Formats: sequence, structure tokens, C-alpha cells
Amino acid sequence: MAFQPKGPAQTNAQQVRQKNRQAAQQQQQQYQNEFASETNAQQVRQQNQQAEARKQQNQQ
Repeated sequence: MAFQPKGPAQTNAQQVRQKNRQAAQQQQQQYQNEFASETNAQQVRQQNQQAEARKQQNQQ
């Protein structure tokens, strides 16, 4: 015999969705902060310029 709940559900689905959204946003923010702190933007730009220069050289 399947469980038959008696009375209103104890879970507010809207509240659960909101909490999940907040948790996902916090997790995304944390990832962005970690990524930014571990990335040297100047070094990345320099590597990109070097790669582009090599690409141009190989096309000639």
C-alpha cells in the first residue's frame, strides 16, 4: 500500500527553489573568486600574443 499523506505537505516548494538558487549563485561566486585569484591576467595576455604571433608566422 502506497503512502498516503494526511494534511498539507510540510515542504514549501517555492522556498526550496529559492534556497537552491541562492546556493547555486554563492557557489558560482566562489568559483569566480577562486579562478580570478589564481589567474595572472598579464601572463595570459602575453601568452595569447605569443600564440597569435606564431600562428601568423606559420601562415606565411
